[in-house]
Amino acid sequence: MRIGLLTEGGYPYATGESRLWCDRLVRGLTPHEFDVYALSRSARQEEAGRLELPPQVTSVRTAPLWAPEDDCKRGWPKAFVERAVVGDGRAYGRRERRWFAEHFGALVTGVCAEDGATGARAFAEGLYGLAELARERGGLYAALRSELAVRTLESACHAPGARRGVAAATVPDYLDVVDQLERALRPLSLDWYGDDALGAVDLCHAASGGSAALPGLLAKRFFGTPLLVTEYGVRLRAHYLATGEAPRSAPVRALLAAFHGRLAGEVYRQASLLTPGNTHARRWQEKCGADRAKLRTVYPGMESERFTEVGEDEESGDPATLVWVGRVEPAKDLIALLHAFAEVRRAQPDVRLRIIAAPVREPGADAYVAHCRALAAQLFPDEAPGAHAVGENPVSFEEIGGPEAPTLAEAYAAGAVVVLSSVVEGFPISLVEAMFCARATVSTDVGAVVEVIGGTGLVVPPRNPRALADACLALLRDPERRYRLGAAARARALELFTVEQNLAAFRGMYLELLSHSPVRRRAAEDVPFAHPAEAYVPGTWADQPVSAAAGDPDA
Repeated sequence: MRIGLLTEGGYPYATGESRLWCDRLVRGLTPHEFDVYALSRSARQEEAGRLELPPQVTSVRTAPLWAPEDDCKRGWPKAFVERAVVGDGRAYGRRERRWFAEHFGALVTGVCAEDGATGARAFAEGLYGLAELARERGGLYAALRSELAVRTLESACHAPGARRGVAAATVPDYLDVVDQLERALRPLSLDWYGDDALGAVDLCHAASGGSAALPGLLAKRFFGTPLLVTEYGVRLRAHYLATGEAPRSAPVRALLAAFHGRLAGEVYRQASLLTPGNTHARRWQEKCGADRAKLRTVYPGMESERFTEVGEDEESGDPATLVWVGRVEPAKDLIALLHAFAEVRRAQPDVRLRIIAAPVREPGADAYVAHCRALAAQLFPDEAPGAHAVGENPVSFEEIGGPEAPTLAEAYAAGAVVVLSSVVEGFPISLVEAMFCARATVSTDVGAVVEVIGGTGLVVPPRNPRALADACLALLRDPERRYRLGAAARARALELFTVEQNLAAFRGMYLELLSHSPVRRRAAEDVPFAHPAEAYVPGTWADQPVSAAAGDPDA
């Protein structure tokens, strides 16, 4: 089977969200061939290089979603013209300009429309019309940045039935929105839709929604290729969170949120199967119109072997130490954790807290760490927290790979209780790692935490230091309960969150989808089961309920 693996900002690059689970998927499903179609998010990501690819990856095609610096600074004056130039340098004629205006108008009308059903239909019509234009004429880059695009967007914002608030958009707002739309729609202009590219794969597997799934939508449109979409972190949710932090005007935020909402809805409608990574992601997909019959929850597969030694050692871990492990960022709410730890210290003065960060920090993490250090120094003035020393300091700030925590497993082995204090969380990977290590956990009730824990740890409300402190004290004072919860947590993690269960789920779904879709490539060869039995039977009985098919002699 030949799989087109579609990624955005991850595999096969050495940095990004999807790189690890995609690599495990590709290496685990060795009988299949994988063609990787990757969208990168930044020049920095591309410069970081790629992972070493296994032999079953037969080809890799990449394209940037970020604009080169000269385009960012000088692209608008060149593109702000009546006649747009397509990717191969040919100018649009009158027919192509009308075609572009019609379908871009439908797309932005769908974005601006208040009515959901009307907007979804218009958006889909415009999206696939633009895809046909790009396929025929070679690209949409300049067309999407032209004065015609700006005027079309302006008309849609003032049309009857438009969303409340978008009519207040100004010319700079239109320019900003059109720029963002061009980047998000850049996959439409790629040369990935020939018979030697996505036309040759048996199945498209998108590693996320959003722009990564766009090539899969077009492969289904042009070739009838089934599309499987996996979301461990919902792309639409991530966009909403990022939009709220961006310094953009209200009309721009509304328009971009509407665009990504429409795109997510179309992806969910067209996908043959959707595999959310947890119930939290599943609820987002259902809210955006995903058919429940298409949804199959598949938990991320994680390597458990490196935690085996710690997990099987009943005596490991300092019984008076709390451990926090993860990426340092405001969403992890280390401020609340430090305040909670101050409460713990007042009740049990011998307790220590080790904050162990991942080596690769998020942008702005250094400033956040400095703020946390300052707060710790204020909360414990007589015991100034050390940089990496554990010694006599009640709080230590460390990194994985440092002298006290050289490996991830040793980081979790440092204490008896692992704490997660986040206010925003998708799938809590650090929590699963702690469960593999048989650690009792105290977590905030965010994202998929309750689903992951399943009763094997204590869960408290977010932004509540008092509740967090009480839960930590309850486990610190009860060794038998800690051991019982840790053992149950390890058993649950080994049952649900291993690489093996993840691969088994996708192996089955690949075969299920292919059983309803004839294999088109190598038709001249005698390939066993190249066409399912249903392909030779007239009618559509395979799509009918079993009872109806059995009762109809003509079926």
